Amino acid sequence: MDLSRLDGCRVLLTGHTGFKGGWMAHWLTRLGASVTGLALPAEDPRGVWHAARLSELVDNRVADIRDAGAVATALDGIDADLVIHMAAQSLVRPSYEEPVETFATNVMGTAHVLEAARRMSSLRAVIVVTSDKCYDNREWLWGYRENDPMGGKDPYSASKGCTELLAASWRHSFFSDPAGPQLATVRAGNVVGGGDWSRDRLVPDFVRATLAAEPIRIRSPQSVRPWQHVLEPLAGYLALAHRMLGPEAALLAEGWNFGPDPRGVADVETVCTRLAACWPGDAARVVNERRNDDPPEANLLRLDSTKAETRLGWRPRLTLDATLSMTADWYIAQSSGADMRTIGEEQIQFYRGMAA
Repeated sequence: MDLSRLDGCRVLLTGHTGFKGGWMAHWLTRLGASVTGLALPAEDPRGVWHAARLSELVDNRVADIRDAGAVATALDGIDADLVIHMAAQSLVRPSYEEPVETFATNVMGTAHVLEAARRMSSLRAVIVVTSDKCYDNREWLWGYRENDPMGGKDPYSASKGCTELLAASWRHSFFSDPAGPQLATVRAGNVVGGGDWSRDRLVPDFVRATLAAEPIRIRSPQSVRPWQHVLEPLAGYLALAHRMLGPEAALLAEGWNFGPDPRGVADVETVCTRLAACWPGDAARVVNERRNDDPPEANLLRLDSTKAETRLGWRPRLTLDATLSMTADWYIAQSSGADMRTIGEEQIQFYRGMAA
């Protein structure tokens, strides 16, 4: 996988203190990119940002992207060749608790970042990260393709559909010059991996329960998700970025799916069972605990990544078992006091070897 154009590239990465953003920051710096990060402070000291000591590698700028003035101030004097926008309110359940804040972050926050990007004189490409949940989910058995309608029944999903529409508007209105900077959007499945400590997410809940010797209580054991290791979609985003920094950028300025291998699609209960098999000793026991006041969630969601495979040469490399094994290895290493920057580098190097 050729990522050579990212060596020496100046990158503005939003959301770099989060789970996916932290892994992206780590990988970009490994590639030789000069990374400026824009985000709120990291919420959990056990997450990727702190665990891998990424503040030593990234120019860290703190701002709430809901505040246009704060974004402009934080980025004053910053120029970038590439913007990767990952900052978001990224969870379904909190979107029911704070729907307005979710839309403010995911929709207007994106507008503020894109406006800041437009002021950068050296800008060549922008990649906006949304979600598989941007699609109008009809519980189809087949995967959604990039030209399927946007939608979303819950506030989080709807905010991601709106983000896609906003990005399309900015693309056609302000990034339409074939000789100028180009804008693409990317969509991934249910991402897992080491360093995610978010609440109300399956893997972090499993790890917390296991470390506390408690059962894990799951709400929807039969819900099907396209599980993928965090490095899988990030590899796709980076492959797209590499190509957009080249002469064919205008041909790539559109939406892209980076979903897992169809064999990585599994229900929640199966994932818990396989994750437990990766854990040394006793893992958390699964207890089905669906409550009547739980907000509704989609039961079936798949992505079709044929376009990325055909045009970018990207394809998922990890089986579900390998995905869960790598994920468990990270948490086990952290609990044993290992150097987590080294562990992260080893996992990135291992994945790059598979994708070579």
